[in-house]
Amino acid sequence: MRTETGHLLTGFRGSVAGVRADRLMAILLLLQQREQVTAAEVARELEISERTARRDLDALGMAGVPVYSVQGRGGGWRLVGGARTDLSGLTASEARALFLVAGPASTATPAVKAALRKLRQALPEPFRVQAEAAASSLVMDPQRWGSSRVEPRPPRFLDELQDAVIRGVQVRLGYVDRDRAETERTVHPLGIVAKGPSWYLVATTGTGRRTFRIDRVSSVDPTADPVHRPADFDLAESWREIADEVERKRTPLEARATCAPHGIGVLRMGFGARLEVGGATTDGRIEVVIRGNDEFILAGELAGLVEWIEVTGPAGVRDHLASIGNALVERYG
Repeated sequence: MRTETGHLLTGFRGSVAGVRADRLMAILLLLQQREQVTAAEVARELEISERTARRDLDALGMAGVPVYSVQGRGGGWRLVGGARTDLSGLTASEARALFLVAGPASTATPAVKAALRKLRQALPEPFRVQAEAAASSLVMDPQRWGSSRVEPRPPRFLDELQDAVIRGVQVRLGYVDRDRAETERTVHPLGIVAKGPSWYLVATTGTGRRTFRIDRVSSVDPTADPVHRPADFDLAESWREIADEVERKRTPLEARATCAPHGIGVLRMGFGARLEVGGATTDGRIEVVIRGNDEFILAGELAGLVEWIEVTGPAGVRDHLASIGNALVERYG
């Protein structure tokens, strides 16, 4: 007996209010792996209470999963007829709902992630390859460029592009750049990143690795040609390099300073990725570099940190700091 994955996921989303779909899917995969589970085993695997485990097992039945309980000694929960989920029919949306809970973009608990990673290894081939591709296909970076955390909204071609990443196929990509010029090229999709409200495709092109804002994609035409994926490619690491480079371009000005060791934590909270921490000086202070894009604004940010830091350059930032100090003394002295 086979159960369609799409039907199950729809049932989880639409029929079981208040229960996490990722936890239900973890329990379903446990049932497939072990044939029978007890509430105590589920509770131990997912680090939840036995009461919650029993409620979740009942919720699987409410969602249409053919699960039943066996009473008495040696009892537990089983799938009717050893039902199996057909993973070969996963769409991109279904793959995200199922396997991304084990990946870096997940907000699931570490226990749920660990359980799904273990269960993914128990899947038959070729389903495991697709599962692993889905789990590593997306990175969530909730910090907006230069601003606060926001909830990203999926753009039009997100599913098609992630499906290409998961299946490992090249796509002919229509793209509108910031000057509204439209081009078409064949790319090798490597992964998807959500950065604040914006979504990006990381891909290899004929001119090297590129990022494309998915809301600027005008068309996606998958091919039958396989993606040439570098053996050492890691999406999270690649995105860190890309984000660091973008931040450097956005904040080309560098203020050099020395900081008291107990002030480093304050600088990290205030400047985040704009702070670079160096080595110690002979007097025990720490060398730091703080990036910005305007000398006066950067001086204003640093003025309130005089208790911890001494700015050594550039001269323009020091001059602005002196002016700010004189103005403060004149007004409040």
